[in-house]
Amino acid sequence: MSSNLSPIDKAKFVAAKRAVDYVENGMRVGLGTGSTAAWMVKCLGEMVRDDGLKITGVATSTRTAELAQQVGINIVTLDEAKWLDLTIDGTDEYDHNLNLIKGGGGALLQEKIVATASDQMIVIADLSKQVDALGAFPLPIEVVPFGWQTTKALIEETMVNLDVLGRSTSLRKNGDQPFITDEGNYILDLDLKRIGNPRQLSLVINQLPGVVENGLFLDICDVVVIGNGDGSVEVRDINSGTIEHEQIDVIETDNLFVDIAD
Repeated sequence: MSSNLSPIDKAKFVAAKRAVDYVENGMRVGLGTGSTAAWMVKCLGEMVRDDGLKITGVATSTRTAELAQQVGINIVTLDEAKWLDLTIDGTDEYDHNLNLIKGGGGALLQEKIVATASDQMIVIADLSKQVDALGAFPLPIEVVPFGWQTTKALIEETMVNLDVLGRSTSLRKNGDQPFITDEGNYILDLDLKRIGNPRQLSLVINQLPGVVENGLFLDICDVVVIGNGDGSVEVRDINSGTIEHEQIDVIETDNLFVDIAD
């Protein structure tokens, strides 16, 4: 790994490095999507290559599956795995109760399915993702393409009666075309600024015709591993109520840690 990592990339790396300590030989592991999760997949690949770790991975996106296969991780479908020992994934936001907003990478549906099919969910993040109240990051909502503008209008109208500070909704684009998820759907990004009652919001949104799933991950995350630019990590376990602090050694090697990109 290059010694020229930026502080944010170093924070992502040390969080990922600490999170893979939860992985044991023979486990079935959900592999998240995004730049921080990519570090985790690389760390697991190094353990497979150098330590003989044998795991079965279930990817939350096609790009994660491709990366995992490149670094030697055996990938199967969730239907083949049936149930997972744990999932490790990143997040766009987390609050003090370890509730999350996810979906900035466009894989929220598969991420939520995989996370809820796991005995434990480990989230890796840096301190910038922590918020007092969810909603600063736009909430992704996966919708079917048919009638998406009607679905968008319904969502914005529904927000009038909920405890939020904004309700502007935009269609996510890939260039000048709509962004298409792995399931062939669109994503609407809902700029709420602050969500007063995430549970109510999640329930109401998912009842609207055309909505497939939303990016609120409530009561799913068990542990968050927070990386810092100085190589330290903080591990918060919501179940045990513990907070631990550790220092992770960042050793320069010519291994798998090349060309990590956001």
